[in-house]
Amino acid sequence: MGTRHARPRHNRRRRVIVLDTGALIGIEKRDARTAALIQAAIHARQRITLPATVLGQAWRNSSRQHPLTRLLAADGLHIADLDRRHALAIGALLAASGTTDVVDAHVIVCARATRATTIITSDPDDLRQLDPTIPLTVV
Repeated sequence: MGTRHARPRHNRRRRVIVLDTGALIGIEKRDARTAALIQAAIHARQRITLPATVLGQAWRNSSRQHPLTRLLAADGLHIADLDRRHALAIGALLAASGTTDVVDAHVIVCARATRATTIITSDPDDLRQLDPTIPLTVV
């Protein structure tokens, strides 16, 4: 009998990135680095999670937001609703951190829930107050 070699295990879990409001503003302003990061994620078929609170904070229904409109139609984009489970997790996180920003807390809750690879953000300090261990990509 021949020797069986173990096949390498490939992590089949889809990589996830979470966007905060700064990432959406970067897309709107056509920031090259932000656009490149998001395009690379789309090309790699990564899941892009956009907390609904982030969308609400950034959306102005303006013609200047055409790049953001395109992002909203992208394959792999998932809008994470603010449901009861997330609301309770956000409240607990805010209480534990002594902070008050619901949108930032929703970003962290979404990143934790999806085991995100990274959060694309322009405001790492506020997110670090909520979770100093969360992986961030600063734009």
